[in-house]
Amino acid sequence: MAMAYSRDGEEISPAARLFHSPSFNCYVIAILGCKTDINVQVIKEGLCHTLLKHPRFTSKLVKKGRKTRWAQTTIDLDNHIIVPQIHSKPDYPDRFVEDYISNFTKTPLDISKPLWELHLLNIKTSTAESVGIFRIHHSLGDGTSLISLLIAGTRKTSDPNALPTIPTTNKKNVSVSNARRCSTLVSFWMSVLSGFSLIWNTIVDVLFLVLTILFFKDTHTPLKGSHGVELNTKKFVHRTIRMDDIKLVKTEMKTTVNDVLFGLAQAGITRYLNREYGVEDKNDGTAMQRKSKIPKNIRLRASILVNIRPSPGIQDLADMMAEKGKAKWGNKMGYVTCPFNIALQEDPLEYVRQAKAIIDRKKHSLEAICSYACAKLVLNLFGAKVAGAITRRVLFHTTIAFSNVAGPVEEVSFYGHPVAYIAPSVYGHPHALTIHFQSYANQMTISLAVDPTIIPNPYLLCDDLEESLKLICDNVVKKRHIAEII
Repeated sequence: MAMAYSRDGEEISPAARLFHSPSFNCYVIAILGCKTDINVQVIKEGLCHTLLKHPRFTSKLVKKGRKTRWAQTTIDLDNHIIVPQIHSKPDYPDRFVEDYISNFTKTPLDISKPLWELHLLNIKTSTAESVGIFRIHHSLGDGTSLISLLIAGTRKTSDPNALPTIPTTNKKNVSVSNARRCSTLVSFWMSVLSGFSLIWNTIVDVLFLVLTILFFKDTHTPLKGSHGVELNTKKFVHRTIRMDDIKLVKTEMKTTVNDVLFGLAQAGITRYLNREYGVEDKNDGTAMQRKSKIPKNIRLRASILVNIRPSPGIQDLADMMAEKGKAKWGNKMGYVTCPFNIALQEDPLEYVRQAKAIIDRKKHSLEAICSYACAKLVLNLFGAKVAGAITRRVLFHTTIAFSNVAGPVEEVSFYGHPVAYIAPSVYGHPHALTIHFQSYANQMTISLAVDPTIIPNPYLLCDDLEESLKLICDNVVKKRHIAEII
């Protein structure tokens, strides 16, 4: 099945050029577990009416002189939809799918055609009847927009003609805060102090960004990748947890979902490192105990890519694919570094409190905008190779890549195939560990991309994250019960 286009494309964006640099060649992975077997022909027809209407998915890169542009081309779906022939049922289907996806990281996409592909596996796993895996080069768009674009191609299972519902940020607290300002004078001084705070935070963050480029490295831990980690084969695993548990913590602690997830990541990583640094002692010849040997003052930071252009809504993206909309598209991203507090806490809720303080502080800074502006300046002055090397250096000096994307609040279908879970990730950047949270219906999927030479058993880290959420929830319920008694 081929589709032809003849429109001239636009020039590749600075960030997209960066993603093609030798040291920063990144790909987005989106795994869709389906509740039924996949009908390949139905998927092809669905893509023709949605995703292939988007110019990025029907364009290839063409270099003209010193400039590289997206050029519309004829696309043959058979070159982009891969259905592997599996002659016998795998003994361990979950591991088979994981290994299949891991092999993606060994082979780049063919740059002579549009930079995406979809693999369809009719293999029953522990969580789905079949699996679809998108592999998309990061130059096609930022991760949030790409995942949102894929979701915009789905429809509510309960209403096949309706687009999914995506949760929006609640602005109520801001309005209430503004309403309670007691006078114009107080409002003025609050604005002045807020402005000074914004400037100061930005200066400090940019200074630390420069120091990170030069020499400011994270502590070497069992999670830290070595040189060349971006080129190593990656392993992708995921675990599903209950959204109700996250909402319970969010409501009781008066935080955001992102605060809870960041706190959960801190707690889970602390548990993991406690095990890795622990010393086993025999007790009565049978039981094993572990004493904490986590070094004090570990410096461990997460790099978070931030889309500084407002992301198009689901309806805007659907209109774009229907050739009715003019939503802006592309990569316009900066990055921020957030410290993780690695220390055992007697009260598990302290991880969430610390996360809220860190995120509130980062929200009141222009670090992401400044990092984008600096990267764009270096890119224009010295080219993608130098800009990619600097960006790689910033990320390599941190330990973890962290992201969180909100998904549909109800069950959706992917061209008539009910979706069981959505598990996105990314590879090609210099981290041995990437943690991505993706909400869907009443669940949250934790996706891990790891370098197996550094983290040989990522399932243990999934266990630690899951157990950490349980401990946090148990303490929330306990404190609420005590408050009700009092």
